[in-house]
Amino acid sequence: MDYGEIVKAASAAGFLCRGGFHPAPEDGVPGAAADGSETLIVLGNAGPAMWRAFQAAPSRAGGLDRWTRAQVSAFARPMKARAFFPFDQPFPPFQRWAAKAENLQASPLGILIHPEYGLWHAYRGALLFAARIALPAAESRPRPCDTCRDKPCLSACPVAAFAVGHYDVPKCVAHVASPRGTECLEQGCLARRACPVGLDHAYAPAQARFHTEAFVRAHRGKS
Repeated sequence: MDYGEIVKAASAAGFLCRGGFHPAPEDGVPGAAADGSETLIVLGNAGPAMWRAFQAAPSRAGGLDRWTRAQVSAFARPMKARAFFPFDQPFPPFQRWAAKAENLQASPLGILIHPEYGLWHAYRGALLFAARIALPAAESRPRPCDTCRDKPCLSACPVAAFAVGHYDVPKCVAHVASPRGTECLEQGCLARRACPVGLDHAYAPAQARFHTEAFVRAHRGKS
């Protein structure tokens, strides 16, 4: 098994391989060996490819999480990889894994920002392989936010839910669920859309609304 084979299998299912690493105990990978002899590869999406695959699937009525689990498990099984998902309980530390796999840093919104995809990407799963697989070197590229003078992402939210190091989730949810939040609901987070990086990968309105509605459903009872 080599990294190229895993990339090909993931791509056929609508996902991207988002890099990987050889886990150490401090990485919090459940069941991983302590000697770095194994390999964790992070899976995700950017742009419309995963959304198109999901929309074309007869099983999409079961929801994105269920579809993701089925798709990833189907190609992980013959490769004898153990699959993890960000919606598992207890929640695995996917942001930590993703930052290590791709050498990414957080944006002022708290979302990891990618030099190419901007904020238009997500993490959908991770595969743990018993073998130590050779991985491409993680690129070390400057964080786009460091040269962004105006930080429009911090001023675009209609209810000022964002500040550096803080995200007021209840305020955001209440706004999006109200009549005043129609634009956020239908177009996606306005703060996210204000970021000038990776706009070619921005979600189309149907995908943006799907994710926003799922976010509101998940958090409305907690706000």
